[in-house]
Amino acid sequence: MSFLVELSISVLLLLGGLFVLVGSIGLIRLQDFYTRLHAPTKATTLGLGGVLVASIVYMYDLQGYVSINELLITLFLVITAPVTAHILAKVAMHHRVKLIQHTRNQALVETARMQLPADLEETPTQTNSNEPS
Repeated sequence: MSFLVELSISVLLLLGGLFVLVGSIGLIRLQDFYTRLHAPTKATTLGLGGVLVASIVYMYDLQGYVSINELLITLFLVITAPVTAHILAKVAMHHRVKLIQHTRNQALVETARMQLPADLEETPTQTNSNEPS
């Protein structure tokens, strides 16, 4: 393995680890659910992407061809992380998760909440019909 390949793998691993660390710290430090959601989805995706690219470079140097495993993991990560974040944000809006005062576009969030269908605003809890009254 040449020095340049080792250096590039090391840089990719360090950058990936740094992005994962920043995403984890952002998850702890940010006060609002919506801002908390932003830190891990963006930074951790970049961090894991850096680690996976380092793995691709290493396996290519070791075996002489690109492994499909790392490519598939990268593809699924890039596809599923934003979708998951979108679903979590949508559920938080339906459950009316509170915003902190400094969150921008609070009026936009309230407008989106007002456009929710009436049956989703307050759904009563269903009781089990098998339970005795």
